[in-house]
Amino acid sequence: MLTIRSVNISEEKGTVKTARELIQLDASGIAGDAHAGAWHRQVSLLGEEAYELMQLDPQEFPYGSFAENITTTGSPSKEVPDLKYCQPGDRFRCGNVLLEVTQIGKKCHGPGCPIQIKTGNCVMPKEGIFTRVLSGGTLKPGDTLHYERKQYRASVITVSDRAYAGIYEDRSGPELERLLREFCEQNQWPVTVSRTLLADHADGLRLVLENAIEEGYDLVFTTGGTGIGPADITPGVVKPFFDKEIPGLMEYIRVTYGKDNPHALLSTSVAGIAGKTLIFTLPGSVRAVNEYFTEIARSLKHMIYMQMGLDVH
Repeated sequence: MLTIRSVNISEEKGTVKTARELIQLDASGIAGDAHAGAWHRQVSLLGEEAYELMQLDPQEFPYGSFAENITTTGSPSKEVPDLKYCQPGDRFRCGNVLLEVTQIGKKCHGPGCPIQIKTGNCVMPKEGIFTRVLSGGTLKPGDTLHYERKQYRASVITVSDRAYAGIYEDRSGPELERLLREFCEQNQWPVTVSRTLLADHADGLRLVLENAIEEGYDLVFTTGGTGIGPADITPGVVKPFFDKEIPGLMEYIRVTYGKDNPHALLSTSVAGIAGKTLIFTLPGSVRAVNEYFTEIARSLKHMIYMQMGLDVH
């Protein structure tokens, strides 16, 4: 848990903030603060440990000197010992107030920055975090912020008559799950992965997709059924669910691997967004799963954050 040591406001951007008895938050941020508005960096947080690290005189450099709205003490959790290790999508809750992490650190304004002139250094690029207000209310010194780590949910669906009938072992589904878990581990994303094996029947696939989208899964990957044969139904079932298609991704993969293997050009794989869920249809071979996931992974983190409405680069 984090305890609030100070709440701070400034009427102009790029200046130090001064302490208040309390702050009032709403959908635009903090009432009266220069950073309020319809964007993703409404409320900034910084641990008092940053002040201690720089050995600053608290009389000369009171809380708010680094332009943070909320100065905290303590750690978010045992798994996340410092604010700077939070991830976009994590949340802080205090009563009715709910803040969602949107960015870790920011670039300093440079040598002419009033904060840098005042403090001699700026710790916000490495130590501070930014949040947006999901639910408003009042915060004051002494209040406790409860940390809620973003938990990702993913679904891996194998679509294959023969694997479903037990004629051969499903190998692409487990491989896709392995790649997905490895990707999340590299990005320090806690993830739960469910795996489903289906026959090449549209109704069964449609039902699993409907449930995943309704439950707000972050990711759905299918493997199998992306060819041009009569039993290859996956893209045709998936595509009507899309609110937005991402055509360039699959087009790039087909062209990239089709240069050496013309059969790769016959894939009808699609990618898109349905509700809050990113969906990708991959071919059914282990080799193709590795090829497709390698290319998807290059943009996957950015796609996740874009889907969350975050301008994180």
